[in-house]
Amino acid sequence: MLFNSYHFLIFFPLVVLMFYIVPRKWRTIWLLAASYYFYMGWNPKYAAIILLCTVVTWLGGRWMSAVSENGRAGRLYQKLILLGCCAVTLGILCFFKYARFIWDSVAALAGGLQITMGEMPLRIVLPVGISFYTFQALSYVIDVYRNQVPVQKSFLKYALFVSFFPQLVAGPIERSDHLLAQVEQIEEMSFQTRRIVNGLIYMQYGFFLKLVLADNLAVYVDHIFERYFFYGSVELFLAAVGFAFQIYCDFSSYSAIAIGAAMVMGFELMENFHAPYFASSIQEFWRRWHISLSSWFRDYVYIPLGGSHCSKRKYYLNLFLTFLVSGLWHGANWTFILWGVIHGLYQIIGGMLRPLKARLYPCLGIKMDSVSYHMGKILSTFLLTTFAWIFFRADSVRTAFLYIYNLFTKWNFWVLTDGSLKNTGFYNGVEWMVVLSGLIVLMCVDFILHKRNIRIDAFLEAQGNFFRMLVVGLLFLSTLIFGNYGGYEANAFIYFQF
Repeated sequence: MLFNSYHFLIFFPLVVLMFYIVPRKWRTIWLLAASYYFYMGWNPKYAAIILLCTVVTWLGGRWMSAVSENGRAGRLYQKLILLGCCAVTLGILCFFKYARFIWDSVAALAGGLQITMGEMPLRIVLPVGISFYTFQALSYVIDVYRNQVPVQKSFLKYALFVSFFPQLVAGPIERSDHLLAQVEQIEEMSFQTRRIVNGLIYMQYGFFLKLVLADNLAVYVDHIFERYFFYGSVELFLAAVGFAFQIYCDFSSYSAIAIGAAMVMGFELMENFHAPYFASSIQEFWRRWHISLSSWFRDYVYIPLGGSHCSKRKYYLNLFLTFLVSGLWHGANWTFILWGVIHGLYQIIGGMLRPLKARLYPCLGIKMDSVSYHMGKILSTFLLTTFAWIFFRADSVRTAFLYIYNLFTKWNFWVLTDGSLKNTGFYNGVEWMVVLSGLIVLMCVDFILHKRNIRIDAFLEAQGNFFRMLVVGLLFLSTLIFGNYGGYEANAFIYFQF
């Protein structure tokens, strides 16, 4: 079930209404049933995969707790149990997500050696959101092994933690010490008008980002990327920038709707984005972009590898490996791996150049505390991330390099004035004005978040009822009038494929 579908417009109010009506002791069962129904809207049989991950990690946590008092032998048993849980959970993820990629890669290599492997014998369909709920389940069992969270004795509450429908298929990837602790208090959650109104406002902002910005940008971006060989530098540059904003609006919209939906029922999900395009370095960008995944890789990959408490060479290797795995997590394609490698190289080169810049800039008279310097860093960071997004969006590595080659060689600045941009997916100037106006709204909201660390729902609440009603009304009307609803089928969120 998609957030932007008519089905959800019926499903969500019904779930919320029953959540507050049913006896409090039944809330866990109700939300668990609703979450599985929500997921089964795509493919009912794949609910068995969530159930299997849930059972394995829950039993693993209980088993680790049972052997914890056996001293050194108990610790060894715990490690073996953890490895078993990781093997099963990651095995499921790798089978569904990477089996075809591995087969095709080996087949391509074998073809170069004049060996024919043929087609993969199994037809594997990637379950929606598998990367998210497997990582959420893994974080719990790892935290239990580390003695960072208590073992969850209730299977139903743990199952709700893994499958909680607002963030089930595209995050945020919650931790057990945050979301599971709230599930424990589900019977104490009360109806609060202020919280519900703020949650609905945040959901409305998410729908605005998805339907007005992301899906309208997709019309131009898809048109150019699929026909890049017909176009010159200007169109290709605009498409690359357009995709940078498309993927941000698409993904952050899902997080906003998920956070708002959870808030309506009394749950608090972690923030997943914090004005990432106001970051002044790649390192800062990753502290602001997909925060739940970035922190997951930091805590469960980067730090266990040694983090920064090691030699410089090992530190750079740890960074590189973390971003390599991050790229692979995003998709079973060499384009995603290369995207992760590029961001790893950004981090390494930035770290190596930092001492040089600290010595060189004062000699050149560059004031590192000036507004112009800070704006230059924000712009350069945005351009670097936009360049990397080309590999993320391209169908193949070859396509990405050809796109970049045309971007820097086919100069055609006259298209900015001759009106030919109207023939690049947008049928008239209205779509351009809608997108540009929406981007201004996005930048204003992110600027407030960046400067004052306050989200749009809280900001509007502080301005008074009239201003809040005016802004929410304009967001609703613009979504209703200018939203791209995808014809008879709602447009899926980009991160569903991960």
